[in-house]
Amino acid sequence: MKTTLEYDQLLANNKDWVAQQNIIDPTFFSRLSKQQSPKFLWIGCSDSRVSSDKITGTEPGEIFVHRNIANLVVNTDINLLSVLQYSVQVLEVEHIIVCGHYGCGGIKAAMGNTYLGGSINLWLKQIKAVYRLHRNEIDEIDNEEARCDRLVELNVQEQVYNLAKTVIVQSAWKNHKRPQIHGWVYGLNDGVIKPIFAMDHNSEIDSIYKYDNL
Repeated sequence: MKTTLEYDQLLANNKDWVAQQNIIDPTFFSRLSKQQSPKFLWIGCSDSRVSSDKITGTEPGEIFVHRNIANLVVNTDINLLSVLQYSVQVLEVEHIIVCGHYGCGGIKAAMGNTYLGGSINLWLKQIKAVYRLHRNEIDEIDNEEARCDRLVELNVQEQVYNLAKTVIVQSAWKNHKRPQIHGWVYGLNDGVIKPIFAMDHNSEIDSIYKYDNL
């Protein structure tokens, strides 16, 4: 007897989903294939437990998505910048959501000193920089889990700031008064999203990061 492999089950699930979707809405796939016009860009963690559509109750086509370890906005990351430029300038999204989550493995790893390999530790340095920036506040927290949770929140806040530092966002703010940027944290234990920080075209950023010739 042949044992069904896990990836085979994914394909079987896909067929079931297509069949059910065609019953619910026979025009769904034809409409979806013609265009996408999402209002939201989601910058989230790669963690398999955090799915943007599941936790927000949205459908395919409603959220443009970029994911990486610990939902970082690194201003030298060409992948992130390409997604950001396309979503802001072409799709004209109205909102950008940076969503972290409590219990994030990347955050926990960055708080320690274990060498995990070249590329991983290079990536985690971005989080360590956030930790260093807020070390006094974080180190005053006695509970280890609570310290990690606070760094999750502060990391999301810093990534929102990093978005505001980009020419892409500043230009859109100046010329179109969009997008709004939201920093959220998702709770794995209860499924609830906690808004913790936000910025828009009226927000102030340090003058050293501002471009005056956009």
